Amino acid sequence: MKEDYYELLGVSRQATQDELKKAYRKMAVKFHPDKNPGNKEAEEKFKKVSEAYEVLKDDQKRAAYDRYGHAAFSGGAGGGASAGGPFHDPFDIFSEVFGGGGGGGSIFEEFFGGGGGGGRSSGRSGAQRGSDLRYDLEIQLEDAAKGTEKEISFRKPVQCTRCKGKGAEPGTGVVTCPTCAGHGQVTASKGFFSVRQTCSTCHGSGKKVEKACSTCGGEGRVNETTKIKVKVPAGVDTGSKLRSANNGEAGAGGGPSGDLYIVIHVADHEIFERQEENLFCQIPIKFTLASLGGTIEVPTLTGKASLKIPAGTQSGTTFRLKGKGIPSLRGGYFGDQMIRVEIEVPTSLSSDQRQKLEEFALACGDADEPVGKTFFDKAKKFFD
Repeated sequence: MKEDYYELLGVSRQATQDELKKAYRKMAVKFHPDKNPGNKEAEEKFKKVSEAYEVLKDDQKRAAYDRYGHAAFSGGAGGGASAGGPFHDPFDIFSEVFGGGGGGGSIFEEFFGGGGGGGRSSGRSGAQRGSDLRYDLEIQLEDAAKGTEKEISFRKPVQCTRCKGKGAEPGTGVVTCPTCAGHGQVTASKGFFSVRQTCSTCHGSGKKVEKACSTCGGEGRVNETTKIKVKVPAGVDTGSKLRSANNGEAGAGGGPSGDLYIVIHVADHEIFERQEENLFCQIPIKFTLASLGGTIEVPTLTGKASLKIPAGTQSGTTFRLKGKGIPSLRGGYFGDQMIRVEIEVPTSLSSDQRQKLEEFALACGDADEPVGKTFFDKAKKFFD
């Protein structure tokens, strides 16, 4: 289950926006990837607290979360999967909280001497790449074995068709930002220091639309339901990620779209248990079959197969069906299917069956040696 957003930030559910912002600032500085190079755990924590702040800083999203929890941002994924919701780029939120532009923010650079740009837009052009989205997709084990194609549906910001993503009403122009005079940055005094920060009016572009688009309100994007088909390759497992390029959020200011990441969840199977490319199952067989031997039909993901049971098979014996497992995601080979047999002991006998079984036991000498000889030889010292 996903962690509670308030607990992630270490605040109460009654926290003010200022308290949320301070809590996020503290957590973001602590776990930022630039401060923890190569630390995947810190990077994952940074993403989680950024996702939590992205939801809680928005009054409407926060109200929905307070009422419905994480379910407020799920839906449309089928079989327990959920649409991406608040899977936004944490660097955008980090920049907002710390007042910096593109990638890690100038204040972070001052604190730790590093830039978090990562090739993102500097903000001077106004066009910014859209955020990536996540979609959780549940499939059946059979689909994971042979591959499948699924149609998924989710809501996301797409480019406004009226203004072509520019945010300006058609027929109107773009003017120089009055706050920063077109520089894209403003200088703020912080005690003894003067810090250059991204302009909050134009977000670093140096420009401002003369009249906001009537459709998108100047955002350049509108929310729409999107449907796409996803090809799931054979061999995927729970946790596998598929990337659908340019199917994330549309970029601000007409920038390129982010990507969509589909996270696979393979549902539990009623018969088979998967371990990497191998499949395991357990089949009960009759005492007579184990004693006399014979051939039985067993299920596989591609149909049925014949399995020879040798005479004298013991309970717990495991047989291998080569190549009847899951194909490798990298290609080249199939896993195996492992079948463990358990001998089924009858729970009730007719008088005729009991008589014949007693005769059999007598013929085998079971009355004198009811315990297996191998075990008795090891344990006989306890009976002396």
